[in-house]
Amino acid sequence: MPGYGRSSKDAGHAVDFGVQAQVFAALLGHWGLARPHVVANDYGGAVSLRTHLVHEVPYASLLMADVVAIPPAGSPFFRLVQQHPDVLAQVPPYIHEALVRAYIGNASHRGLRAGDLAELVAPWLGAEGQPAFYRQIAAFDERYLEENEALLGRIDIPVTVVWGSEDTWIPVATGERLAAGIAGGPVRPGRGGGPPAPPGRTGPAGHHAPVLAHARRLPSVSGVAHDDDDGRSATAAGSGGAWL
Repeated sequence: MPGYGRSSKDAGHAVDFGVQAQVFAALLGHWGLARPHVVANDYGGAVSLRTHLVHEVPYASLLMADVVAIPPAGSPFFRLVQQHPDVLAQVPPYIHEALVRAYIGNASHRGLRAGDLAELVAPWLGAEGQPAFYRQIAAFDERYLEENEALLGRIDIPVTVVWGSEDTWIPVATGERLAAGIAGGPVRPGRGGGPPAPPGRTGPAGHHAPVLAHARRLPSVSGVAHDDDDGRSATAAGSGGAWL
């Protein structure tokens, strides 16, 4: 995804949700995934919804866990960055690293292991990563979330919404609104909370059980296409799913 992980962080590349949805649609086509089972976390919710609803890419099912998908969104720090992206991009590297560590660490109610936190922070450090961190926040446009919410009624595939009971970034009430807008169904609770999925794992630890339960209710999936937060991706033979 442009601007994230190991993908391009070129200042000239757009990184808004509109572009990310176009990229995800193209990626699914490149992988040859027809009607994949999609699991989305964090901003993957906004991207996967737009890919399905605006670009009309068909899914077999969609699971969203602690996602940025409908308004409102953004912590006080997030909003501060939006107001002063150029100023914050120029803070000394050691201050920037402390800010990013605190910001990402705050997303987990129970705390992230040191190694996982380091992997999530690493892409946002250095001469390339620091300005990219503030640039992607500055590019955030809530109109994409408003468009998602207006189109929720069109969804006619199996959808599961999972939310951490202690999510410190997006309250459970937002997840309940999201679920109600789709099918009026309940939000499946997860333990703890927090959007970031540690690299190489299947999502926040408290969400493993709901994700697995969702998978068991679905027709047999012969493989999984996995796009990690750090930009690594892999596909299994006969892939029938995607993690975003």
